[in-house]
Amino acid sequence: QVQLVESGGGLVQAGGSLRLSCAASGRTFSNYVMGWFRQAPGKEREFVATISRSGQNTYYADSVKGRFTISRDNAKNTVNLQMNSLKPEDTAVYYCAAASRNGLWQRHSNYDYWGQGTQVTVSS
Repeated sequence: QVQLVESGGGLVQAGGSLRLSCAASGRTFSNYVMGWFRQAPGKEREFVATISRSGQNTYYADSVKGRFTISRDNAKNTVNLQMNSLKPEDTAVYYCAAASRNGLWQRHSNYDYWGQGTQVTVSS
């Protein structure tokens, strides 16, 4: 079992930045591929970014590429999402997730554990 707790969400103006963090506990953190997803009201949960177990490989949704950066610290059991140049359409609840199987997964069904989410609101 892996427990995930997100933090760092909030209200920011368009063009601003936020840094989300996800703290993991339970099993060996470095054994899991980590991902960030988001869900806006009335929409399906969508992939944002994923990072390999070692942190050497990442993959991003086209909508955030060049603006968001995912990183992890296996010594501290944390995964972060640095979000720059935020847009109103980035408004959503952001979730971190952990996948047991190796791969840069973009489908939420590939992830085994989820946090409770943190709200990000970008005003225009």
